[in-house]
Amino acid sequence: MHHHYPKFMTVLSVVLLFFLLGYPGGLISSNDTYVYENSNPVAEKKSAQERPINNLRDFNNALVEIASATTPAVVTVRTEQTVRMQSRTPQDFFREFFGDPRGNGGNEGQQREYRQQGMGSGVIVSEDGYILTNNHVVASADTIYVGLENGDELTAEIVGTDPDSDIAVLRVDAQNLPFMTFGNSDELKTGEMVLAVGSPLNPGLAHSVSQGIVSSTGRSLGLMTFENFIQTDAAINRGNSGGPLVNMDGNIIGINTAIASQSGGFQGIGFAIPSNIASSIMESIIEHGSVIRGFIGISFEPVSENIARAFGLERTRGILVNDIVPDSPAEEAGMQSGDVIIEVNGETIREPREFQFEIANMKPGDEVSLTIIRNGEEESVDITLTQRPQDDEMAADDGGSVEDITGFAVRNLSDEITEQLRIPPNVEGVVVESIDQNSQAYRNNLRQGDVIIAVNQNPVISVSEFNSIVSAGASRDVILLQVIRQNQRFFVAFEPRT
Repeated sequence: MHHHYPKFMTVLSVVLLFFLLGYPGGLISSNDTYVYENSNPVAEKKSAQERPINNLRDFNNALVEIASATTPAVVTVRTEQTVRMQSRTPQDFFREFFGDPRGNGGNEGQQREYRQQGMGSGVIVSEDGYILTNNHVVASADTIYVGLENGDELTAEIVGTDPDSDIAVLRVDAQNLPFMTFGNSDELKTGEMVLAVGSPLNPGLAHSVSQGIVSSTGRSLGLMTFENFIQTDAAINRGNSGGPLVNMDGNIIGINTAIASQSGGFQGIGFAIPSNIASSIMESIIEHGSVIRGFIGISFEPVSENIARAFGLERTRGILVNDIVPDSPAEEAGMQSGDVIIEVNGETIREPREFQFEIANMKPGDEVSLTIIRNGEEESVDITLTQRPQDDEMAADDGGSVEDITGFAVRNLSDEITEQLRIPPNVEGVVVESIDQNSQAYRNNLRQGDVIIAVNQNPVISVSEFNSIVSAGASRDVILLQVIRQNQRFFVAFEPRT
């Protein structure tokens, strides 16, 4: 399925928070279950209603109590990864990233190996050792250590991750740990006061707290497939990723994830994953080992003014169905290309992201009622969702992979690829990693290193989006790509393989 992200403050670059330094505490290497002991008294947790504020001192004391009750459950997440590098010249870029299209292999220079460290934050959510953090904090890590407030450090294992939402669940073998409970992020309102807690930058600044308000909710940045961020001006700096955003009841209301910044430092715009989303993903990972999401089986695009006029709509609202996945719930329910979806379960849909998010947050077997406009008339369609396929399962009805269908493979853009290919920083898309020279796509001018920004007139910003749109449109006679090469934009049209 496709969703479209609005452009967000083009003068700002969204910076994911990655980490560089180690943690000073003592590593606990016993085979026995670790039992947490802390002689420091922990402030009693109270709800906001239990904290009457009669003067500024009462207000100050309330913040101190919330911070004191919260910080013991916030941990430092330290990662180590073995990195192997070869000496290379600038001409070796394509061979290193994409492989040599002539089949000559990569650079044969001397290979070096070193240990790369990273650091982020996490929050303990159960006394027996479950910890929430960001996927980007632990992605590609060989070893993960969790540093507690009392200075002890434990080895952690990954229970599961969800790159589509940037959530990861860790576990340490421990008992009696201090932990935090989840608040209801659906009740969160703009203007509410919050605290951001984490262990940023280096050991000397571990377990820091900043205060601010909720600036907005329902934000999208185009970083992950499923987004519905809380925006806050509580300072979120390097190292805070994975730590909790805390409400005035002392509960987790979000998981800190990203900042928007020109300099790489915090400039008043931070983003957190809502607690209801994080807790639901965590429960699914613990129960199933992965996130089980609902699937409806359509590709779609926003309703522009031209589309609204072409379909005879009174105003620009809802989303336009482009194509139907064969044998999907949408096909079984009689959905058609050209339907305009304006409501989901009675709630108005204004843009594709809202629809994408609503369906993904449902479970297989859930019933969804869609209000659609077809041939100028409103109709109701009831659909029973199935399980959303994984990216590598997104395929045509013949069971072939997306690469089989197109004749080429793509990967997400990275900063290094963007720099090496001299792609403007505001360009979003996927880059062609390899291509079969016997494919129709190659014969029609698609090349390794080309950046695909749209498929079948649907913008794409990730491999998962690309796979979803291609799979949904695999029954079409022609696949249409919009491509950028050396700052030149052009179209490539080719027939999918069957």
